[in-house]
This record gives sequence, structure tokens and C-alpha cells, in this order.
Amino acid sequence: MDYAVIFAGGVGRRMNNGALPKQFLEVHGKPIIIYTLEKFEHDDNIDGIVVICVAGWEDYLQEKLDRFGIKKVKKIMTGGAEAIDSQFIGVQYVYANLPHDAQTAVLLHDGVRPLIDTATIDANIQTVHEKGTAITVVPAIETIGVGVTAGKLDRFVDRSQCVLARAPQSYRLESLYQTFKRSQDEGRHDFIDSASMMQHYGVELYTVTGSTDNIKVTTPTDFYIFRAILDARENSQIFGGQA
Repeated sequence: MDYAVIFAGGVGRRMNNGALPKQFLEVHGKPIIIYTLEKFEHDDNIDGIVVICVAGWEDYLQEKLDRFGIKKVKKIMTGGAEAIDSQFIGVQYVYANLPHDAQTAVLLHDGVRPLIDTATIDANIQTVHEKGTAITVVPAIETIGVGVTAGKLDRFVDRSQCVLARAPQSYRLESLYQTFKRSQDEGRHDFIDSASMMQHYGVELYTVTGSTDNIKVTTPTDFYIFRAILDARENSQIFGGQA
């Protein structure tokens, strides 16, 4: 049994779109979160989904799940104070309420990364089953500098040795739950993501190379890029690759 925990807890302040959280913005009549959930819904290797929702929007999300036929969602839960707390809420629900064994994989994914593909989902699951962890990454394609102090750049690093961490970030459930619990017990709410938390507590991280299209829709520019990619893919199907 393998599960996805999807985070739709952001309010989208950087989107400048008014009152509607970014995950519910629609492209071609469908909310971004539904595009994301459909990828996990239609993957035969995913047995269930838990969604962490921004407070006050749980019923709205359920209406969208019903409308678009999303059946694998086992629970909608309200997010915590910090992103890492929301992740723990979802993982804790899976651990306490859903069938699992020693090999069960949990994939942690952003609700506003709607261009996730089946190959990446399946590679995450396989890598977790084989190695225990799977962090989706893409190669760094820009020049990367470090150590900026008072406007002075310290040095550049070899970008061939660098990757950008994306999502899903995936782990065996038992290891993930116990590490989260330790972190919460110690009052650690400052980790930027699960990967940094797991590495802090000594868990070895293995990588899966994902698609560069798997962007996070956070700003208006991201939204337009997402829509353009969808349109290009649709045109490619209609015109036989002549997008």
C-alpha cells in the first residue's frame, strides 16, 4: 500500500489574486489542485490520498473532488501553523488510520505542482521500496553563487554537482513518521521541507530525476507558464506534434 499526501494549505499571497487560494485558481475550467490530484488518482500504484487544506476551504475542496470524480482521497485535513506541521498532520493520519506495512511509501507533494507525471510518481515509489527515500530533483542549469555578504559574492559552485529539489519527496512511512514525531517532540518547526528534516536526523537521501516542467505555481508568471504548457500539449495532440 502506497500513499500520497498532497498539500493545498497555502493562501497564495504572492499570486495577488484576491481571496481565492492559489490552488483553487482555474485553468480551462478546472482548479490547479484537481490537475494535481488527477495524476495520483489515475496512477495504479497509489492506493490512497490525504489532502491538507487551507482552513475554511475544506468543503469547497470536497465539492471539487465530487465534481471531477476524485475517488482516492481518504481524508481532507486542515493544515497547521507551518508547512512542516501540515506535513506531519497528513503523515500522522496515514500512519494511524490507513493500512500499511514495512515497505509502504508515502509521497509528499505540493498541490500546486500540477505537471507531475506518472513516470516520476512511479520512480519515487520504486526508489523508496528499494532504498527507503526518494527526493525528486532536476539539474541546476543556472550559474550558482554562494556567500553573498554586503553585496559581495564569495564564490561560484560547479553546477554539474548541483540539483534543485522539487516534489514529490518520498519515504518509507515508518521512518518518516518516527522522524517527524522526533522533530515535533523537539519543537522543531523551522525545516523548509521534509528532505532537510530527514537529512538533519541522519537519514540518507536518494534522488529521482524529474521533469523540468514540474513547476510550482506560486506567482502570476508561474500560472501563465502552467497554462501555456497545457495549451502547448493540447495543440501537440491536435496537430500531431506541431505545437
